Amino acid sequence: MTQSIFRKLNHAVERSFPEQRLFLRSDTETRFIRLSPLTQFTGLTGCALLLGWSIISSAILLMHTLGAGDLREQALRDQAVYESRLNELAGERDARAREAAQAQERFAIALAEVSAMQSRLLSSEDRLREAETGVDVIAGTLRDTMKERDDARKRAETLTAQLAETEAEQPDVSRMADLETTLGFMTAALGNLASERDDMSEYVDEAEIHLDRVALDQRLEAERNERIFAQIEDAVTTSLTPIDEMFDAVGLPTDSIIEQVRRSYSGQGGPLTPFTFSTSGDAEVDPLTTRANDVLAQLDAVNLYRIAAEKIPFSFPVRGTYRSTSGFGPRWGRQHEGHDYAGPTGTPIHATADGVVVHAGRQGGYGNLIKIRHDFGYETRYAHLSKIRVNVGDRVSRGERIGDMGNTGRSTGTHLHYEIRVGGKAVNPLKYIKAARDVF
Repeated sequence: MTQSIFRKLNHAVERSFPEQRLFLRSDTETRFIRLSPLTQFTGLTGCALLLGWSIISSAILLMHTLGAGDLREQALRDQAVYESRLNELAGERDARAREAAQAQERFAIALAEVSAMQSRLLSSEDRLREAETGVDVIAGTLRDTMKERDDARKRAETLTAQLAETEAEQPDVSRMADLETTLGFMTAALGNLASERDDMSEYVDEAEIHLDRVALDQRLEAERNERIFAQIEDAVTTSLTPIDEMFDAVGLPTDSIIEQVRRSYSGQGGPLTPFTFSTSGDAEVDPLTTRANDVLAQLDAVNLYRIAAEKIPFSFPVRGTYRSTSGFGPRWGRQHEGHDYAGPTGTPIHATADGVVVHAGRQGGYGNLIKIRHDFGYETRYAHLSKIRVNVGDRVSRGERIGDMGNTGRSTGTHLHYEIRVGGKAVNPLKYIKAARDVF
């Protein structure tokens, strides 16, 4: 059966491809090459397969080229959208920076207003004490004068009675003359006392007018202070709200952190010294003084928050053009303990908080690595750098340039691997960056 099929196939090939002879002639002889039907069929089939393969390969290559062009255009569109978004974020960041600068200016103005208000309050208190002292002196003098006047009247009445008795007994002429002289002296004294009383009454009226003027000044000062306090309290609330939200967003124990900062900065003095007025007896503390001290306490809290924020890595490490390439979390079957930002080689890298450099050199897969230890148990790491600009033991400030972006260590391209560790455990850096987006 198989042989029959083979013979039929062979006859079909011979009919389609009859035997051919290819003659090769030279000067001395003539040769020929016999081309059997099977050889012709094999050669023709091979040529057809080669031609088909060439056509298919060309089509595949053309389709791949067209697809690559579409992907390239899509990548360019995505890049344009991403750059537009980066520009928007940069604009928002600049706006937040301007707002922060304006908040600091308002804070400085508030401090100046509080200092000026303290001076005005002290001056007003001194004027009030002087006026009260003057009124007390005037009142005492008036009481003494009135007492002397009453005594003089009693003496005059006594002398008049004696004079009447003397006249009734018909005294001698010399005693009558003495009594008349004494009576004249008493009359003159009473006239002088009446004049002094009138002068003293005018002085008291002037003192009352002065006290009314002082009271009016105090009311006007109280109204001005109320407006100043309201503005300061609004500014403090506006400054504290985003800072509170920033600390809450990362779950920080603000009370213990602020208390630790307060212990570290325990110096006193300057415009934030609380108002104190001396009081005698059981006199109550002035409500304005209490309110001023409350405002100063809030301003002190804002200052402590600012100091704490500079020591916690809320800032962004990259300055310049960049893009986010890999986030915190599982990656390639293992935990990625930081956030990657790609950019050109040499892109400036900045410290995200105040701290001390504890490592500056190569370390395994990190390549060129900088470690900075911060307060409150924080540590930041900056890996794959092309250049390190700090040394171990250096104290760096938030925003200070510490290195350049590079491609050292286990890296597939130029980028920064940025880590935040709390107590030695890696946390998501993006949570801190997003929390501070509306503050810094």
